[in-house]
Amino acid sequence: MTKPIFISDLFEPRPWQWGFRGDPYLWDEMKETFKGMPLPASKGELEAKLAAEYEKLTGHSIEQSEHFKIDRYPQSGMSGGGISPTFWQETGFPLLLSRFESE
Repeated sequence: MTKPIFISDLFEPRPWQWGFRGDPYLWDEMKETFKGMPLPASKGELEAKLAAEYEKLTGHSIEQSEHFKIDRYPQSGMSGGGISPTFWQETGFPLLLSRFESE
């Protein structure tokens, strides 16, 4: 992986496994939001930006544990449009933060 310059760079490559079917759509939306936004100076600042964007895009806090659906995402299948906060808390955010720390 080339050295990240923008927050969106941390979103590549994509995770190989997701929580629910809506999670890849949220991943892509977040990546798009952070295009052209320089990496912050600290891990804490990045974590705050990620949490704020997650809440803005979903209407839910990253602290929430119950899964929920996003109507703008495809609804096919049992978990269609579903977001798994557990995926974001235990896999998504830690992956992005570890990519930031490795630089």
